[in-house]
Amino acid sequence: MSQMKAAVFVEPGRIVLEDKPIPDIGPLDALIRITTTTICGTDVHILKGEYPVARGLTIGHEPVGVIEKLGAQVTGYTEGQRVIAGAITPDGTSYASLDGCHSQCGCGAPHGWKTMGGWRFGNTIDGCQAEYVRVPDAMANLAPIPDDLTGEQVLMCPDIMSTGFSGAESGKIRIGDTVAIFAQGPIGLCATAGARLQGAARIIVVDTVPERLAVARRLGADTVIDFNKDDPVETIRSLTDGRGVDVAIEALGTQNTFESALSVLRPGGTLSSLGVYSQDLTIPLSAFSAGLGDNRIVTTLCPGGKERMRRLLNVVASGRVDLAPLVTHRYKLDDIEAAYDLFSHQQDGVLKIAITP
Repeated sequence: MSQMKAAVFVEPGRIVLEDKPIPDIGPLDALIRITTTTICGTDVHILKGEYPVARGLTIGHEPVGVIEKLGAQVTGYTEGQRVIAGAITPDGTSYASLDGCHSQCGCGAPHGWKTMGGWRFGNTIDGCQAEYVRVPDAMANLAPIPDDLTGEQVLMCPDIMSTGFSGAESGKIRIGDTVAIFAQGPIGLCATAGARLQGAARIIVVDTVPERLAVARRLGADTVIDFNKDDPVETIRSLTDGRGVDVAIEALGTQNTFESALSVLRPGGTLSSLGVYSQDLTIPLSAFSAGLGDNRIVTTLCPGGKERMRRLLNVVASGRVDLAPLVTHRYKLDDIEAAYDLFSHQQDGVLKIAITP
Protein backbone atom coordinates (compact mmCIF):
# COMPACT_ATOMS: atom_id res chain seq x y z
CA MET A 1 0.00 0.00 0.00
CA SER A 2 1.47 3.34 -1.05
CA GLN A 3 -1.49 5.64 -0.39
CA MET A 4 -3.09 6.82 2.84
CA LYS A 5 -6.03 8.97 3.92
CA ALA A 6 -5.21 12.44 5.25
CA ALA A 7 -7.05 15.60 6.30
CA VAL A 8 -5.73 18.27 3.94
CA PHE A 9 -6.01 22.07 3.96
CA VAL A 10 -7.51 23.17 0.63
CA GLU A 11 -8.46 26.80 1.24
CA PRO A 12 -9.93 28.90 4.06
CA GLY A 13 -13.10 27.14 5.16
CA ARG A 14 -12.11 23.76 3.68
CA ILE A 15 -10.15 20.92 5.26
CA VAL A 16 -11.06 17.70 3.46
CA LEU A 17 -10.11 14.03 3.55
CA GLU A 18 -7.97 13.04 0.57
CA ASP A 19 -5.65 10.26 -0.53
CA LYS A 20 -1.94 11.09 -0.33
CA PRO A 21 1.26 9.05 -0.64
CA ILE A 22 2.52 7.47 2.57
CA PRO A 23 5.52 9.63 3.60
CA ASP A 24 9.06 8.62 2.82
CA ILE A 25 11.47 8.86 5.73
CA GLY A 26 15.09 9.88 6.01
CA PRO A 27 17.83 8.28 8.14
CA LEU A 28 16.91 10.26 11.28
CA ASP A 29 13.13 9.94 10.90
CA ALA A 30 10.45 7.47 11.90
CA LEU A 31 7.21 6.55 10.17
CA ILE A 32 4.36 6.32 12.66
CA ARG A 33 1.05 4.58 12.05
CA ILE A 34 -1.49 6.78 13.76
CA THR A 35 -3.81 5.04 16.21
CA THR A 36 -5.31 8.12 17.87
CA THR A 37 -5.19 11.84 17.20
CA THR A 38 -7.40 14.87 17.70
CA ILE A 39 -8.35 18.35 16.49
CA CYS A 40 -6.91 21.45 18.14
CA GLY A 41 -8.12 25.03 18.32
CA THR A 42 -5.06 25.99 16.27
CA ASP A 43 -6.35 23.72 13.50
CA VAL A 44 -9.55 25.76 13.53
CA HIS A 45 -7.48 28.95 13.11
CA ILE A 46 -5.96 27.26 10.04
CA LEU A 47 -9.40 26.20 8.78
CA LYS A 48 -10.67 29.77 9.06
CA GLY A 49 -7.65 31.19 7.27
CA GLU A 50 -6.50 33.07 10.39
CA TYR A 51 -3.17 31.22 10.36
CA PRO A 52 -1.63 30.60 6.92
CA VAL A 53 -0.34 27.20 5.83
CA ALA A 54 0.40 25.76 2.40
CA ARG A 55 -2.45 24.36 0.35
CA GLY A 56 -2.34 20.58 0.32
CA LEU A 57 -0.72 20.33 3.74
CA THR A 58 -1.88 17.54 6.05
CA ILE A 59 -3.16 19.13 9.25
CA GLY A 60 -2.77 17.98 12.86
CA HIS A 61 -0.02 17.96 15.48
CA GLU A 62 -1.09 15.49 18.20
CA PRO A 63 0.11 11.99 17.26
CA VAL A 64 -0.36 8.77 19.18
CA GLY A 65 0.67 5.66 17.30
CA VAL A 66 2.95 2.74 16.54
CA ILE A 67 6.38 2.82 14.91
CA GLU A 68 5.94 1.41 11.42
CA LYS A 69 9.46 2.06 10.16
CA LEU A 70 12.69 3.53 11.53
CA GLY A 71 15.34 5.51 9.69
CA ALA A 72 18.70 3.83 9.23
CA GLN A 73 20.41 5.95 11.91
CA VAL A 74 17.66 5.82 14.55
CA THR A 75 18.58 3.81 17.63
CA GLY A 76 16.87 3.13 20.94
CA TYR A 77 13.46 2.29 19.47
CA THR A 78 11.86 -0.75 17.83
CA GLU A 79 9.34 -1.14 15.08
CA GLY A 80 5.93 -2.00 16.54
CA GLN A 81 6.58 0.13 19.65
CA ARG A 82 3.77 2.40 20.88
CA VAL A 83 4.89 6.03 21.03
CA ILE A 84 3.82 9.65 21.12
CA ALA A 85 5.55 12.70 19.73
CA GLY A 86 4.99 16.24 20.89
CA ALA A 87 3.28 18.90 18.80
CA ILE A 88 6.67 20.61 18.94
CA THR A 89 9.42 18.56 17.29
CA PRO A 90 12.86 20.15 17.87
CA ASP A 91 15.82 18.87 15.93
CA GLY A 92 17.74 18.48 19.20
CA THR A 93 20.91 20.14 17.88
CA SER A 94 20.06 23.81 17.16
CA TYR A 95 21.20 26.53 19.53
CA ALA A 96 17.60 27.12 20.61
CA SER A 97 16.98 23.44 21.25
CA LEU A 98 20.21 23.02 23.22
CA ASP A 99 19.21 26.08 25.24
CA GLY A 100 15.98 24.28 26.19
CA CYS A 101 13.81 26.49 23.97
CA HIS A 102 12.50 23.68 21.77
CA SER A 103 9.48 25.56 20.43
CA GLN A 104 11.74 28.21 18.84
CA CYS A 105 14.14 25.65 17.35
CA GLY A 106 16.18 26.99 14.44
CA CYS A 107 15.77 23.83 12.34
CA GLY A 108 18.54 24.79 9.91
CA ALA A 109 18.74 28.55 10.47
CA PRO A 110 22.43 29.55 10.70
CA HIS A 111 21.96 31.28 14.07
CA GLY A 112 19.85 28.38 15.40
CA TRP A 113 16.68 30.29 16.32
CA LYS A 114 13.37 30.60 14.48
CA THR A 115 10.08 31.95 15.80
CA MET A 116 7.76 28.93 16.25
CA GLY A 117 10.39 26.87 14.41
CA GLY A 118 9.75 23.81 16.54
CA TRP A 119 6.14 23.63 15.42
CA ARG A 120 6.44 21.58 12.26
CA PHE A 121 3.52 19.11 12.21
CA GLY A 122 0.62 20.63 10.32
CA ASN A 123 2.49 23.91 9.95
CA THR A 124 5.61 23.48 7.83
CA ILE A 125 5.46 19.70 7.23
CA ASP A 126 2.60 17.23 6.89
CA GLY A 127 0.81 16.56 10.16
CA CYS A 128 -0.88 13.63 11.79
CA GLN A 129 -4.60 13.76 10.99
CA ALA A 130 -3.80 10.89 8.68
CA GLU A 131 -3.11 7.18 8.69
CA TYR A 132 0.65 7.76 8.84
CA VAL A 133 3.00 10.61 9.75
CA ARG A 134 6.73 11.15 9.36
CA VAL A 135 8.32 12.16 12.65
CA PRO A 136 11.50 14.15 11.97
CA ASP A 137 14.51 13.77 14.25
CA ALA A 138 12.91 10.75 15.86
CA MET A 139 15.47 10.31 18.64
CA ALA A 140 14.74 13.83 19.90
CA ASN A 141 10.98 13.43 19.77
CA LEU A 142 9.59 9.93 20.28
CA ALA A 143 8.51 8.90 23.78
CA PRO A 144 7.41 5.30 24.49
CA ILE A 145 3.91 4.86 25.91
CA PRO A 146 3.71 2.75 29.10
CA ASP A 147 1.99 -0.56 28.42
CA ASP A 148 -0.85 0.08 30.85
CA LEU A 149 -1.96 3.38 29.31
CA THR A 150 -4.47 3.66 26.47
CA GLY A 151 -4.26 5.96 23.50
CA GLU A 152 -7.00 8.19 24.87
CA GLN A 153 -5.24 8.49 28.23
CA VAL A 154 -2.13 9.93 26.59
CA LEU A 155 -3.86 11.88 23.81
CA MET A 156 -3.57 15.19 25.66
CA CYS A 157 0.19 14.90 26.19
CA PRO A 158 1.45 16.04 22.76
CA ASP A 159 -0.17 19.48 22.94
CA ILE A 160 -2.88 20.68 25.28
CA MET A 161 -1.51 19.09 28.43
CA SER A 162 1.98 20.34 27.64
CA THR A 163 0.67 23.79 26.69
CA GLY A 164 -1.75 24.15 29.60
CA PHE A 165 0.81 23.00 32.15
CA SER A 166 3.34 25.40 30.65
CA GLY A 167 0.98 28.29 31.36
CA ALA A 168 1.30 27.47 35.05
CA GLU A 169 5.05 26.85 34.77
CA SER A 170 5.79 30.06 32.84
CA GLY A 171 3.69 32.00 35.32
CA LYS A 172 6.00 30.64 38.03
CA ILE A 173 3.10 29.71 40.29
CA ARG A 174 4.32 29.14 43.82
CA ILE A 175 2.86 27.19 46.71
CA GLY A 176 0.09 29.27 48.25
CA ASP A 177 -0.56 31.49 45.21
CA THR A 178 -3.96 32.69 44.08
CA VAL A 179 -4.44 32.11 40.36
CA ALA A 180 -7.11 33.20 37.87
CA ILE A 181 -7.53 31.35 34.58
CA PHE A 182 -9.54 32.94 31.79
CA ALA A 183 -11.28 30.43 29.46
CA GLN A 184 -11.80 26.76 30.21
CA GLY A 185 -11.46 25.19 26.84
CA PRO A 186 -9.14 22.18 26.67
CA ILE A 187 -5.94 24.23 27.17
CA GLY A 188 -7.49 26.33 29.94
CA LEU A 189 -8.63 23.19 31.71
CA CYS A 190 -5.11 21.77 31.50
CA ALA A 191 -3.82 25.08 32.89
CA THR A 192 -6.21 24.60 35.81
CA ALA A 193 -4.82 21.12 36.44
CA GLY A 194 -1.27 22.47 36.09
CA ALA A 195 -1.90 25.28 38.58
CA ARG A 196 -3.06 22.73 41.11
CA LEU A 197 0.05 20.60 40.57
CA GLN A 198 2.24 23.70 40.97
CA GLY A 199 0.79 24.30 44.43
CA ALA A 200 -1.73 27.12 43.94
CA ALA A 201 -3.83 27.51 47.07
CA ARG A 202 -6.77 29.15 45.30
CA ILE A 203 -7.75 28.70 41.67
CA ILE A 204 -10.44 30.91 40.13
CA VAL A 205 -11.64 30.10 36.61
CA VAL A 206 -13.75 32.07 34.15
CA ASP A 207 -15.97 30.65 31.42
CA THR A 208 -19.68 30.37 30.65
CA VAL A 209 -20.20 26.78 29.45
CA PRO A 210 -21.65 24.74 32.35
CA GLU A 211 -19.95 21.50 31.26
CA ARG A 212 -16.55 23.20 31.14
CA LEU A 213 -17.01 24.77 34.55
CA ALA A 214 -17.99 21.37 35.95
CA VAL A 215 -14.83 19.76 34.53
CA ALA A 216 -12.78 22.68 35.88
CA ARG A 217 -13.98 21.87 39.39
CA ARG A 218 -12.94 18.24 38.92
CA LEU A 219 -9.47 19.36 37.84
CA GLY A 220 -8.87 21.67 40.79
CA ALA A 221 -10.82 24.93 40.44
CA ASP A 222 -11.99 26.33 43.79
CA THR A 223 -14.22 29.07 42.39
CA VAL A 224 -15.92 29.26 38.99
CA ILE A 225 -17.21 32.48 37.44
CA ASP A 226 -19.78 32.53 34.65
CA PHE A 227 -18.91 35.71 32.75
CA ASN A 228 -22.47 35.94 31.42
CA LYS A 229 -23.73 36.30 34.99
CA ASP A 230 -20.95 38.18 36.77
CA ASP A 231 -18.24 40.61 35.74
CA PRO A 232 -15.06 38.54 36.17
CA VAL A 233 -12.76 41.48 36.92
CA GLU A 234 -15.02 42.94 39.61
CA THR A 235 -15.72 39.49 41.06
CA ILE A 236 -12.05 38.48 41.25
CA ARG A 237 -11.13 41.85 42.78
CA SER A 238 -13.84 41.30 45.38
CA LEU A 239 -12.80 37.71 46.09
CA THR A 240 -9.22 38.86 46.74
CA ASP A 241 -10.22 41.88 48.88
CA GLY A 242 -8.92 44.19 46.18
CA ARG A 243 -5.44 42.66 46.19
CA GLY A 244 -5.61 40.85 42.87
CA VAL A 245 -4.17 37.49 41.93
CA ASP A 246 -0.54 36.42 41.89
CA VAL A 247 -0.83 34.85 38.43
CA ALA A 248 -3.45 35.23 35.70
CA ILE A 249 -3.47 32.78 32.79
CA GLU A 250 -5.08 33.81 29.51
CA ALA A 251 -6.10 30.73 27.53
CA LEU A 252 -8.31 32.01 24.72
CA GLY A 253 -6.53 34.63 22.65
CA THR A 254 -8.84 37.65 22.56
CA GLN A 255 -8.44 41.30 23.50
CA ASN A 256 -11.14 40.99 26.16
CA THR A 257 -9.63 38.01 27.96
CA PHE A 258 -6.11 39.45 27.76
CA GLU A 259 -7.26 42.77 29.17
CA SER A 260 -9.27 41.09 31.92
CA ALA A 261 -6.31 38.91 32.91
CA LEU A 262 -4.09 41.96 33.14
CA SER A 263 -6.71 43.87 35.14
CA VAL A 264 -6.93 41.29 37.95
CA LEU A 265 -3.18 41.09 38.68
CA ARG A 266 -1.78 42.31 41.96
CA PRO A 267 1.20 44.67 41.70
CA GLY A 268 4.16 42.55 40.69
CA GLY A 269 1.92 39.76 39.42
CA THR A 270 2.38 37.74 36.23
CA LEU A 271 0.15 37.40 33.18
CA SER A 272 0.88 34.07 31.50
CA SER A 273 -0.52 34.14 27.98
CA LEU A 274 -1.36 30.91 26.13
CA GLY A 275 -3.84 32.31 23.61
CA VAL A 276 -3.29 32.32 19.85
CA TYR A 277 -4.16 35.88 18.82
CA SER A 278 -5.52 36.65 15.37
CA GLN A 279 -5.61 40.44 15.78
CA ASP A 280 -3.37 43.14 17.24
CA LEU A 281 -3.55 43.57 21.00
CA THR A 282 -3.71 46.87 22.86
CA ILE A 283 -2.65 47.29 26.48
CA PRO A 284 -4.98 49.58 28.46
CA LEU A 285 -3.17 52.22 30.49
CA SER A 286 -5.00 51.61 33.77
CA ALA A 287 -4.62 47.82 33.71
CA PHE A 288 -0.93 48.26 32.88
CA SER A 289 -0.46 50.78 35.71
CA ALA A 290 1.19 53.09 33.18
CA GLY A 291 4.03 50.57 33.01
CA LEU A 292 4.91 51.07 36.69
CA GLY A 293 3.20 48.08 38.33
CA ASP A 294 6.18 45.69 38.15
CA ASN A 295 3.97 43.24 36.27
CA ARG A 296 5.36 40.57 33.99
CA ILE A 297 3.75 39.38 30.74
CA VAL A 298 5.05 36.09 29.37
CA THR A 299 3.93 34.09 26.34
CA THR A 300 4.42 30.38 25.87
CA LEU A 301 4.26 28.03 22.91
CA CYS A 302 3.76 24.35 23.71
CA PRO A 303 6.98 22.76 25.02
CA GLY A 304 8.02 19.66 23.08
CA GLY A 305 10.69 17.02 22.76
CA LYS A 306 10.81 13.51 24.15
CA GLU A 307 11.86 14.46 27.70
CA ARG A 308 8.84 16.74 28.03
CA MET A 309 6.63 13.92 26.75
CA ARG A 310 8.21 11.43 29.18
CA ARG A 311 7.42 13.68 32.11
CA LEU A 312 3.82 14.19 31.03
CA LEU A 313 3.37 10.45 30.53
CA ASN A 314 4.64 9.99 34.09
CA VAL A 315 2.02 12.42 35.37
CA VAL A 316 -0.74 10.48 33.59
CA ALA A 317 0.61 7.12 34.77
CA SER A 318 0.77 8.35 38.38
CA GLY A 319 -2.92 9.20 38.38
CA ARG A 320 -2.24 12.70 39.72
CA VAL A 321 -4.21 14.18 36.83
CA ASP A 322 -7.08 12.49 35.00
CA LEU A 323 -7.74 14.19 31.68
CA ALA A 324 -10.05 11.45 30.38
CA PRO A 325 -13.14 13.69 30.82
CA LEU A 326 -11.75 16.00 28.13
CA VAL A 327 -12.51 13.41 25.44
CA THR A 328 -16.19 14.08 24.86
CA HIS A 329 -16.59 12.74 21.32
CA ARG A 330 -15.12 10.01 19.12
CA TYR A 331 -14.93 9.94 15.32
CA LYS A 332 -13.31 7.79 12.68
CA LEU A 333 -10.78 9.39 10.34
CA ASP A 334 -13.25 8.83 7.50
CA ASP A 335 -15.61 11.24 9.27
CA ILE A 336 -13.06 13.92 10.17
CA GLU A 337 -14.83 16.59 8.12
CA ALA A 338 -17.91 16.12 10.32
CA ALA A 339 -15.64 16.22 13.37
CA TYR A 340 -14.25 19.58 12.20
CA ASP A 341 -17.77 20.92 11.78
CA LEU A 342 -18.67 19.88 15.33
CA PHE A 343 -15.45 21.18 16.88
CA SER A 344 -15.20 24.46 14.99
CA HIS A 345 -18.79 25.36 15.90
CA GLN A 346 -18.39 24.13 19.50
CA GLN A 347 -21.55 22.04 19.34
CA ASP A 348 -22.87 19.41 21.74
CA GLY A 349 -20.57 20.36 24.62
CA VAL A 350 -17.45 19.24 22.72
CA LEU A 351 -14.08 19.53 24.41
CA LYS A 352 -11.77 17.12 22.57
CA ILE A 353 -12.48 14.59 19.85
CA ALA A 354 -10.58 11.30 19.65
CA ILE A 355 -9.94 10.47 15.97
CA THR A 356 -9.10 6.85 15.22
CA PRO A 357 -8.52 4.91 11.95
